[in-house]
Amino acid sequence: MNFALYPAIDLREGRVVRLYQGDYAQETRYASDPVALAQQYEEAGATWLHVVDLDGARGESSGNLYVIEEIATQTALRLQSGGGVRDEAGLQRRFDAGVSRAVVGSLAVREQALVRDWFGRFGPEALCLAADVRADAQGRWIVQVAGWEASGGCDLDELICAYQDVDLRHALCTDVSRDGTLAGPNVALYQGLAQRYPWLQIQASGGIAELDDLRALQQAQVEAVIIGKALLDGRFELQEALACSRAA
Repeated sequence: MNFALYPAIDLREGRVVRLYQGDYAQETRYASDPVALAQQYEEAGATWLHVVDLDGARGESSGNLYVIEEIATQTALRLQSGGGVRDEAGLQRRFDAGVSRAVVGSLAVREQALVRDWFGRFGPEALCLAADVRADAQGRWIVQVAGWEASGGCDLDELICAYQDVDLRHALCTDVSRDGTLAGPNVALYQGLAQRYPWLQIQASGGIAELDDLRALQQAQVEAVIIGKALLDGRFELQEALACSRAA
C-alpha cells in the first residue's frame, strides 16, 4: 500500500495561515511567503502539495488563485487544491492555474448531480471528495460546508455512498474538532472508513502533532496524510516525516 505525505499551505488574503478547529476568528499567521514555503517543501522531498483557499471556502474573492498559479509555475510539485470550487468555471480555473487534483467539498454536498457529472468527464484522478466532519450528539459524523461554518445536512457515509458508483477514488476526511489543534488525529475515524470502504484512497487531515501519528495512520490503512501546523510550528521536519513514512 502506498502512503503519501502532503504538506499543506492554507491561504488567506495571500498569506500562510492556520485556523484552530476551522474557526476563522482563531487564525495564526505565519511569516513565510507561500511560494518560498512550497519551494522549501519541494527541496525537502515533497512531490505533492495541498493548498487551501480559505477565502474561497467562504465565498470571498482574493488573490489566492494567483498564488496557487505561482507555486505551480515555480515548483515541480503536483498540487491538490480546494476551497471555493463553486461551479465548473471555478473548477477549470484551478486546472488552468496548474492544479493536478481539485478538492470539492460544499458543492459535492449541495450539487451532487453536477459533481457526479464532473467525475465522469474529468476522471477520478482529477477530483478529490472533501468530507469535513463534526460529531453530533448521537455520534454521527455530519459533513460541514461553507468553510466549516454550516452543516451540510448529511453524514459521512451518505456522502461517500452518493459518489461510489461514479468511480470515486480519493476522499479527504477532516475531523474539524482536531484541525489546527496538534491534539493528535482521530485514528478510529479513519480506521472505520478504511474498513467500510477498502476501495477508497483515504486522506487524513487534522491534529497531526508527532511522527507516531503518521505511523498510527499508516497502520489504519490511510493512503495519505495532510500535514500543516506541525510543520509550520517545527514539531518535526518534513524530511523526518518522509523517512518515517518510508520506514513504517
